Amino acid sequence: MSTTAEAPVAADGDDVEERSGPRKRVIFAIVGGIVLILALWFGIPWLVYAHAHESTDDARVDANSVLVNSKISERVSSIAVDTNQAVKKGQLLIVLDNSDEVAKLSSAQANYDMAVANQRTLSLQGQGGVSSASADVGGSQAGVGVAQAQLAATSAQVPAAEQNYQKAEADLARTQSLVATGDVPRAQLDAMRAQAAVAAAQLRSAQDQVGVANANVVAARSRVGAAQGGITTAQGRLAQSNDPSQVEGAKAQLDLVKQTLGYTKIYSPIDGYVGEKSVELGQTVSPGVPLLTIIPNKIFVTANFKETQIGVMKVGQEVDLSVDAYKGVKFTGTLESINPASQGTYALVPAQNSTGNFVKVTQRIPVKIVFDSSYDATKYPMRPGMSVEASVKVR
Repeated sequence: MSTTAEAPVAADGDDVEERSGPRKRVIFAIVGGIVLILALWFGIPWLVYAHAHESTDDARVDANSVLVNSKISERVSSIAVDTNQAVKKGQLLIVLDNSDEVAKLSSAQANYDMAVANQRTLSLQGQGGVSSASADVGGSQAGVGVAQAQLAATSAQVPAAEQNYQKAEADLARTQSLVATGDVPRAQLDAMRAQAAVAAAQLRSAQDQVGVANANVVAARSRVGAAQGGITTAQGRLAQSNDPSQVEGAKAQLDLVKQTLGYTKIYSPIDGYVGEKSVELGQTVSPGVPLLTIIPNKIFVTANFKETQIGVMKVGQEVDLSVDAYKGVKFTGTLESINPASQGTYALVPAQNSTGNFVKVTQRIPVKIVFDSSYDATKYPMRPGMSVEASVKVR
């Protein structure tokens, strides 16, 4: 009985195995079909996307950061901002001690005011001197005319005085002869001698007057020369007052000191954030030494593509961006520019391909990508240095 009972059991097991075999093949076929469909469903779009895009994970968020420094050497009086603080363009950042600059400003202002006053005084003196000297020249020239007229009048009296003197001398000689012969009394001789003496005195007086008149003419002419010299001097002062060099020099020095005083207050040149602060209160800063680093609000992406990928890229192409900090968020941008040289070109020691041990290395070309206008900086703030994956649509 046991033998008879076992035979049907074995037959049933064979039937089960025969029925389960086709069932497994169907299941495997169904699973394989599903896998194939999924592979096609996801693979074909991926292949299409990969064929139309050039991608790289060698990209980072970047920004044109600004180094804030001082233009003068001075001590830091106060610092108005701190690290990570948002700042606006024109906002006060650092105040330097200005006591020396204020003193220099007062001195420069005094020098400028003095130069302006001197110019005004010289101008008034020059104008008044020219007018006065011109009047003196006119008066002196008139005096020359009067002196010349007096010289002519006195010169005209000399011939008459000479004739009177010669007549008196002749009369005296005749009287002396007549007195010697006794024809004329001696008293008449004395009278003739007195007349001759008077005529001689009149002649000398006329000659002296001529000399005085001649001297007056010379003096009047010298006064004319002196008056003309006064005009020249006054005109020189007037020209000096019209020369703006002294006032302009003082004004330039004043403006320079004002500019230096303005350098004691350092303002933010852009909108952004204080990324690094390397200055402390009381520190004496020097020109050109970085004090703060301002990270601008306007950021972009620098992607380093292989040189084999650059050939199909053009400015204006669309770019898909993925930032590691924001998983699952897709950003879009535009290819703005392609660097004119590879990264290795800017190295301190560029590669020398002419060396004997040269090994060809695929170079990286930096590409600048800007975010589209739809990018929300308040919701997804980007910070320089963040890792990015960039895919440029080239087809």
